[in-house]
Amino acid sequence: MAGKQYVVRPLDERDLNEWFRLRTLLWDATAEDDHKTEMLDIIEHPDSQLVLVAENGKESLVGFLEVSIRPFVEDCETDQVGYLEGWFVDPAHRNVGIGGDLVRMAEVWAREKGCTEMASDAEVGNEPSLAAHQKLGYEETSRLIHLRKDLK
Repeated sequence: MAGKQYVVRPLDERDLNEWFRLRTLLWDATAEDDHKTEMLDIIEHPDSQLVLVAENGKESLVGFLEVSIRPFVEDCETDQVGYLEGWFVDPAHRNVGIGGDLVRMAEVWAREKGCTEMASDAEVGNEPSLAAHQKLGYEETSRLIHLRKDLK
């Protein structure tokens, strides 16, 4: 294969429908209105949130990554941490470097924003996600199970 068959770049206005499509693949239990609210929030806060996309020169995007700057992250030492909020590559386009390039570009952005740490999460049992993170140098720091009780 001669060179990369994709480009990683920041989201722009023409990508909104495709970004929404990919978000619904990653977070399929999230309501459509909630996706739209979250997307608008990201767009309205460009100093602390960024969306990167991967395009393959065709009409659809093949991946995306949402990164933010958080003031607190479990097991981190600083008060400004780059955080991988969401990261998805279409299954047909995995294992060619797209995910790694998305993460590396997010790390560059976080460094430019003054961060000295990056963090992320993966659901317990999501071994493919854990392996992908570890391949890029992320180390597991803890496992956390959230609990809830309805008080109505």
